[in-house]
Amino acid sequence: MSNTDLPLPEMEGGPGGAPVREDEGPKSASDLEAVFDVPVSVSAVLGRTKIEVGDLMNLKPGTVLELDRRVGEAIDIYVNDRLVARGEVVLVDEKLGVTMTEIIKSER
Repeated sequence: MSNTDLPLPEMEGGPGGAPVREDEGPKSASDLEAVFDVPVSVSAVLGRTKIEVGDLMNLKPGTVLELDRRVGEAIDIYVNDRLVARGEVVLVDEKLGVTMTEIIKSER
């Protein structure tokens, strides 16, 4: 099964809340193929800190900055500047990655 054949979750209605026609059959990720080329910005935020510009200019390699998170605490994952998930940093083939552990439902 490829990524484009994954089943999509059942929805309460179609676009705009319209009922879904039963003769349409099950939906899959391949139905979203039209948006696969849309670029998005993904950010994984380990933590934040405030620093004055003068201090920022004086940073050197090896300088430690204290962030507002503790070791082992979940990181925030943003897509297009919107918080969508929390996760953990992982090491995959000697490269850093992120695994999502919680999906954040947005209030609309």
